Amino acid sequence: MQHVVIVGAGAAGIATAIFAARASPRLEVRCLDGARTIGAKVLVSGGSRCNVTNRVVTERDFWGGSLRVVRRVLRAFPADRAAAFFESLGVRLHEEEDGKLFPDTNRSRTVLDALLNEARQHGVVIETSHRVTDVRREANGFMVEASSGRYQADAVVLATGGRSLPKTGSDGFGYQLAQQLGHGHVETTPALAPLVLDGSRHARLSGVAHPVGLTLRVDGRIATRLKGALLWTHFGVSGPVALNLSRHWHRASLARAATEVLLNVCPGETLESLERWWLEQERTRPRARIATALSSRLPARVAEEWVRACGIEAEATLAHLGKQDRRRLLRALLETPLEVTGSRGYGYAEVTAGGVPLDEIDPATMQSRICPGLYLVGEILDVDGRLGGFNFQWAWSSGWVAGQGIAKQCRP
Repeated sequence: MQHVVIVGAGAAGIATAIFAARASPRLEVRCLDGARTIGAKVLVSGGSRCNVTNRVVTERDFWGGSLRVVRRVLRAFPADRAAAFFESLGVRLHEEEDGKLFPDTNRSRTVLDALLNEARQHGVVIETSHRVTDVRREANGFMVEASSGRYQADAVVLATGGRSLPKTGSDGFGYQLAQQLGHGHVETTPALAPLVLDGSRHARLSGVAHPVGLTLRVDGRIATRLKGALLWTHFGVSGPVALNLSRHWHRASLARAATEVLLNVCPGETLESLERWWLEQERTRPRARIATALSSRLPARVAEEWVRACGIEAEATLAHLGKQDRRRLLRALLETPLEVTGSRGYGYAEVTAGGVPLDEIDPATMQSRICPGLYLVGEILDVDGRLGGFNFQWAWSSGWVAGQGIAKQCRP
């Protein structure tokens, strides 16, 4: 009997345990987790509905380290296999907007219970309130020290997650363990976090959601363009497009670069196309209030806010707006600076950007290239996906690859 200790019993850790035990029934697989109850991140994900994966997942849905490594891991266990895996556990899935796959029950508990049941079926031991304090490489394997005692292991998996949502137990200690075992570290930042804005516009629009485009300029150059739904809040902006942009803003800020975020409330339009639309509105309904005309394509509160911000009289009509004021308003619709001062941080971030460099693991097995017998999976690595089930898919894919790699390493 050979022993595998998995540090962390989140999505990636449980997946690795299941796939290793399935691939080699002779393994004794043990998950150690410091939390009193496990699966907190799974339970709160997707609005407590758990966006298990996406219909289509490729390396282009991720940021961070080498996309070649990400592609190889994803192709080993793609999204359709992940969906089939959950179906085999009795978790039926349905597709929602943007290809997101959720359990038919719309309950995260369904996903977590299915994973835990499958782990038990294959003899996986999951120990809660067992915080790992040290992992040492020894002549015949590893010694894992935890608050509950010591564990000898032939293979160790670091599945400790990152720093996001620290209330669930993610405090970044796994990075320290990896560094003690010889690994490097890409400095971390929050990712998929709501953005905090200066000024008062966001407070006036709080609760309004609509499609937008966001552009991030870094040192004067366009670095990232994203489109999606934005939600105005009392502190700033949230919604998929803001969450996705947050990692890029944080990475640029980490590099001490000058950043500027520009908002387009008419995504897909150009100044020329928007002006053609405007002139047609002016011709067919000259007496319409400007904000009323804009409300045909924007939420009314957004339309009123943009008219007000451009210094245009609230009762002004299309026929009475001069060319210069029209052009100024149209440009503001297409490009208004957002005064981003930060994000709501790790406490609200869904994932962590940065971590253990991807080039330090073998993508065929997830085994460390630096410390043989050590495997790294999930969020601890320098890879983070956009919103929509992609980070869970990385957990399932990296867990499957690691499980196969461990079974092969520990084969008698």
